[in-house]
Amino acid sequence: MPMPDRPRQLPLDLGHVAGLSRDDLVVSAANRDALVLVERWPDWPSPVVVLAGPPGSGKSHLAAIWRERAAAAPLSAEAVAEAGTREARLEFLVEDADTPRLDQTGLFHLINRVRAGGGHLLLTAPRFPSAWSVTLPDLASRLKAATVVEIQEPDDQLLAGVITKLFADRQVEVEPSVVQFLERRIERSLSAAIRIVGRLDAIALERKSRITRALAAEALAEMEHGRGEPGI
Repeated sequence: MPMPDRPRQLPLDLGHVAGLSRDDLVVSAANRDALVLVERWPDWPSPVVVLAGPPGSGKSHLAAIWRERAAAAPLSAEAVAEAGTREARLEFLVEDADTPRLDQTGLFHLINRVRAGGGHLLLTAPRFPSAWSVTLPDLASRLKAATVVEIQEPDDQLLAGVITKLFADRQVEVEPSVVQFLERRIERSLSAAIRIVGRLDAIALERKSRITRALAAEALAEMEHGRGEPGI
C-alpha cells in the first residue's frame, strides 16, 4: 500500500520589509557619487538635483534617505502643480519624473518656486533629463540647469554586499561562496537580489535546511522558469 504524501510545511510570511535607512545602504563605486551629493544637502550645487539610473540601481533608497534627511514632501509627477501649491515646505521629492504623464507646466512652476524660495527638489528617473519627452521649452531650460548624478548598475561589490546584508537582516547565515555564486548569476539589480534572497529563505524554512550552493542553483532555476514566488 503506497504511503500518503507527506504534507509540506509552509513557512509563515513574517512580512519582511527591506530597510531604506542610511544604515541599510550598501555603498560602492556604483552609487558613491549619488550618496555624497545626498549627504551634502543643503549644500547642493543647484536647487534641482536629478538621480538617474537604471531600474533596480537603488534610486528609491537614496531618495528615501534624502527625504528623511530634508523632511521633504513627496509629490507625484502627475500632480506636482496641485501638491506644490498646497505644501508650505520648500523641499520636494518627485520619483519617476520622466513618466509620459508628467505635468510639465506644474513641474516648471514648482522648480521656479523652489528656486525663488531657497528650497530644493530631488528628481529620480531611469534616464538623463535630455532623454525625457519634455515638450515645454521653459521646463527643458530649467532641467538643463539641474545637477545630474548617474547611478550605475550594481557592481560586484555592491551586489555581493546587498545579498549578504539581506540574508543578515533575516538572521540567516550563508557561506561567502553562496553569495558569490548568486552574485555572478542573478540579474544585476537590487530588486533581483531581494527576490532571490526571499525565495531562498522561504525554501530553507520550508525544508528546515541550510542554504547551500545546490539550493541556490535550484532556486535560480525555479525562478528562471517562473515557478518560484519572489519573496521580499
